[in-house]
Amino acid sequence: MQLKELYHKAAVSGFLSVEEGVFLYHHAPLTDLMFIADELRKKQVPHGKVTWQIDRNVNTTNVCIANCKFCNFYRIPGHPEAYITDMPAYRKKIEETLKYGGDQLLLQGGHHPELGLQFYVDTFRQIKKEFPSIKLHTLGPPEVAHITKLERSTHREVLIALKEAGMDSLPGAGAEILVDRVRRLISKGKCGAQEWLDVMHEAHELNITTSATMMFGHVETIEERFEHLVKIREVQSRKPEKAKGFLAFIPWTFQDVDTLLAKIRGVHNLTTPEEYIRMIALSRIMLPNIKNIQASWLTVGKQTAQLCLHSGANDFGSIMLEENVVSAAGAPHRFTYKTIQDAIREAGFEPQLRNQQYEWRTIPETIEEQVINY
Repeated sequence: MQLKELYHKAAVSGFLSVEEGVFLYHHAPLTDLMFIADELRKKQVPHGKVTWQIDRNVNTTNVCIANCKFCNFYRIPGHPEAYITDMPAYRKKIEETLKYGGDQLLLQGGHHPELGLQFYVDTFRQIKKEFPSIKLHTLGPPEVAHITKLERSTHREVLIALKEAGMDSLPGAGAEILVDRVRRLISKGKCGAQEWLDVMHEAHELNITTSATMMFGHVETIEERFEHLVKIREVQSRKPEKAKGFLAFIPWTFQDVDTLLAKIRGVHNLTTPEEYIRMIALSRIMLPNIKNIQASWLTVGKQTAQLCLHSGANDFGSIMLEENVVSAAGAPHRFTYKTIQDAIREAGFEPQLRNQQYEWRTIPETIEEQVINY
């Protein structure tokens, strides 16, 4: 294998194999990967702006039986801190979100053993009835799979019902690493890799837009990271021609503070800034059929995320008016609508507010600086 040949294949948006991606990871200088990925970004996103979003991550419930070893957020059924979010809470959070310029809820929770399809249908319908302008970026493949099992139904039937009730798009949550060896070690209670991929394919068949993620820096091998990327790419290549499919790919690093992976297995996030930037660049290279690559400032911080904008990333994600899950495992970083734009400008780019469909928004004239304590 020769670097020059792989560089050329990448430059013309060829589909690199797992073995070729691994070879680049181990042997290509970071500056070369950054340059190639940056050139690919310019071709795929020629406007040159860096997009960002205002939304709020609201948890439907913290009750979960998946028992993921990296999650500090969940509570088992019957725990005194267990909760299910009610409509008065949604009203307050949505009204605040609108005040702070947001247009969307990222609505996710746990694998609650008693909350079936009707609960989510009723919740989505009520939110849309009271706040028709708010977009619902909701659940994720593992939650869809969980609901499907509770209902003894099919992914398609569940997705159709959720879409009709108000689901606007499906997040890429619960992907972690799409290799079952890894999933058995860190998230045994969630759906397997193939079911995650099947749910996403079904969503694309129904013209539901989605995103894809990867959480790395724990028990996975480098080869398994690239298996993950290739599986994502394959699902995207199978989408209907008119469907958008995966709008974005978001790789983020395992946050280890007080997690069972760290306390029991001694697994810690040792990902360096250079390694994260390398993975961002290789994500752009390995995924030529996914337009938007997002830098996870929440997990790697401002400076590393800024360098990612010169390494293939074109999106800075959301300021996240509220985020409880990743923060519970130690992610300390925060942005406001002002400071996220400052960070993008400092990196040499023009910031552009967007919605979940990557359509541009104008910053509301009445926007207020968020002062939420959560």
